[in-house]
Amino acid sequence: MAAAASMLGAMAVIGVIDNAVPVIAGEIGLWQFYAWRAVIALPLMLVCVRLGMGSLSVRRLWAVVLRGALVATSMLFYFGALSVMPIAQALSGLFTSPVFVLVLTAVALRETVGRWRILAVAMGFCGILVVLSPDPQNLSLATFLPIFGGLFYALGAIATRTLCAGERIMAMLFAMFVVQGIMGLAGLGVLGLWSPEVPEGAAGFVLRGWVWPMSPLLHLLLAIQAVFSVLGVGLITRAYALGETSYVAVFEYSVFIFGPLAAFVIHGQGVSLSEMLGIGLIAGAGLVIVWRMKEG
Repeated sequence: MAAAASMLGAMAVIGVIDNAVPVIAGEIGLWQFYAWRAVIALPLMLVCVRLGMGSLSVRRLWAVVLRGALVATSMLFYFGALSVMPIAQALSGLFTSPVFVLVLTAVALRETVGRWRILAVAMGFCGILVVLSPDPQNLSLATFLPIFGGLFYALGAIATRTLCAGERIMAMLFAMFVVQGIMGLAGLGVLGLWSPEVPEGAAGFVLRGWVWPMSPLLHLLLAIQAVFSVLGVGLITRAYALGETSYVAVFEYSVFIFGPLAAFVIHGQGVSLSEMLGIGLIAGAGLVIVWRMKEG
């Protein structure tokens, strides 16, 4: 029950704070957001380490950095999606990661996939189509942003299991935020040299360069987003440390309650019946995969 409570707490925190991203996207760019998250989160994590809450020692630095880069890239697509679509759609794309993990491990690692897991892949694919409702005449890169996020999150999960087994959680989290900071600075550097035409509001999130000064509200939102992101990931780590993976993973899908509910309260975003159906299919696919993992 402690593991379940930790995971529910993590999903509540993440579901609420991610609704700050559309507001942040209206003022600054994705790359500045990434850089500021690292500036705030890394010192906080160093303080946690000094207080005995984890260690930064690693066995294979290259593996930890690679895993951090994959997860950081996943979050890049996810946050980009949050700026142009409702959180329910962005989360649905990100949570296709169990389906991608299954497909990638079957192809790359040659693991046996039974009929139940094949059914899960089909359910997940149908869920994507229902939630995103792609129009063939109006397809754009933005349509696929959350799906790319799910793909790279799956690659990060595979790297965690195969390359980073035995690595310390705090070290992996620290590496991810370092990579996010580097990505943010690199993006700001490129945009400083390129100087593209930037659309107004959240539509310019990806193309917007350095913005200064920032409003006091934006400073507050960035601090809240970074601090509570560390808290959320810490609660996820605690949940998996306390409980069986196949049991704890089920409670991750509670983010589909907390995220859209917070979006409704904060932004007035609703969830249609078709989106609810698609979310159900994606969640069902993930649960089938978790169930078959438990069955072996």
